[in-house]
Amino acid sequence: MSEDRRRQQQRERVRRRREQRPVVSTAIESSAIEMPGIFGWMQRNGRILIIGGIVTMVLGIGGKTFFGDLAKPMNSGSTATATATVEGGRPVGTPAADGVVRQYTGAPPMQLDPTKQYEAIFRTEKGDFRAELLPDAAPSHVNNFVFLAKNKFFNGLTFHRVLPNFVVQGGDPLGTGSGGPGYSLPVERNKLQFDPGILAMASNPRTGVSGSQFFITLAPQPQLEPSFAAFGRVIEGMEVVRALTLRNPDQPQQPPGDRILKVDIVEKAR
Repeated sequence: MSEDRRRQQQRERVRRRREQRPVVSTAIESSAIEMPGIFGWMQRNGRILIIGGIVTMVLGIGGKTFFGDLAKPMNSGSTATATATVEGGRPVGTPAADGVVRQYTGAPPMQLDPTKQYEAIFRTEKGDFRAELLPDAAPSHVNNFVFLAKNKFFNGLTFHRVLPNFVVQGGDPLGTGSGGPGYSLPVERNKLQFDPGILAMASNPRTGVSGSQFFITLAPQPQLEPSFAAFGRVIEGMEVVRALTLRNPDQPQQPPGDRILKVDIVEKAR
């Protein structure tokens, strides 16, 4: 075989091998061509977009589970309710037949003037008597009594309990020994002796210090000194106090209690 023939056959074999090589996909080849604008950015960051799409899908499905509690307002869903602070000394409820409201939101704020001395004049069906009030000894009790008297709380109420050689008691809007203004007073203590004519606020183990019921001693009562605080003393008209109608509301068929017509508060410079 001639040399030319061999070279021709070799060229033919090379051509055939080239024709049998795999053809490159035009789709893959086109990725090498960068597109302009936003499409070019998307082309360059395709992997990031794919990952972002997966994250978005996961959050959409499980976001409530993962982030629900953090998205809630603090204390959301709590059944506890906060107790509102109510300013004391505000009348509430329906006035009585005499037009006086005898229920309050709480004990009144301190309103006493430290430069003044206070007295209370009790005007009753049996006559008048005068008491000196003692704010230095029991400030909250005096403040409360002055507040109620100025707001006509005691007008028309009775001395519902009058026990011989013990005490006379009044200030109950129900007249039974179980009523009050809707609040209790803080406990106060002092070392004043319970001589005849001492004023103090009543109390009981269930409700504490009454907000309106007071008593006046008819004879020395030293046994009461550890449990009660004197906030005043009768300085005129003790004979009127001793003349009040005896009655025990715990017993049947008692006479009506003597009425308090009004209590006037007198303020004097110290």
